[in-house]
Amino acid sequence: MFDFIHITFIDILDILLVGFLIYQILKLIRGTAAVRIFAGILILFVIWVVVRALNMKLLSMLMGQILGVGTVALIVIFQPEIRRFLLHLGTNVSNREEGIWKHLFNGPKGSVMSSVALEELTGACRKMSETNTGALLVFRHTSYLNSYIETGDEINADINRRLIENIFFKNTPLHDGAMILSHDKIIAARCTLPISESMNIPPQYGMRHRAAIGITEGTDATAVVVSEETGEISFIANGEMKKMNSITELRLAIENSYK
Repeated sequence: MFDFIHITFIDILDILLVGFLIYQILKLIRGTAAVRIFAGILILFVIWVVVRALNMKLLSMLMGQILGVGTVALIVIFQPEIRRFLLHLGTNVSNREEGIWKHLFNGPKGSVMSSVALEELTGACRKMSETNTGALLVFRHTSYLNSYIETGDEINADINRRLIENIFFKNTPLHDGAMILSHDKIIAARCTLPISESMNIPPQYGMRHRAAIGITEGTDATAVVVSEETGEISFIANGEMKKMNSITELRLAIENSYK
């Protein structure tokens, strides 16, 4: 009955790979305006395939030209999403290779921030929360973040609660922007970060939270935000934000992000 259908292993593999690619794209652009554009493109593509199968030559040629010319426009429209996808892909590959290397030669990855530095850091967050001092701290893991570090001022100092509080004290020269930390060091302050375009961010959250989500969407960095309006502390990883109910919970979140 279905002798005209010939499906090989390569055909099945092709369908699975295309499905996986579409799933990854949808996962990447989930919650953004790009979802509607992508859905429209898929509908046009399905129509084009049906038109070709029905051998409607004129309409098939017309839609083929539209899709062909539209490829250039799509690259422009989806430039942020394409960049984020490539960053995400490159980060996953490099993280996997580094994990294998460390497992073979150095053992499993452990905490790279000392307990003393964690105590200083969480102490500063507690104080800034109590005084409603706005702050944005970014923790570098395997992604270099050099392009973001270069936008700020180099500090290169040990993590110290008084230094962190002074930097984020309102109206000081370095308070505006992000502080980037690595190991037990404050690398730079007043750094500019990419702003997330996600539509799922609650409206009460401002630019600090959007910047924290933005840097964690495209890299493996994690972030902590202290709200200037409410004093609320949030921990952000992989573009997901979680409210911290205590300093102990914050400490555990930071420790787990290094594992």
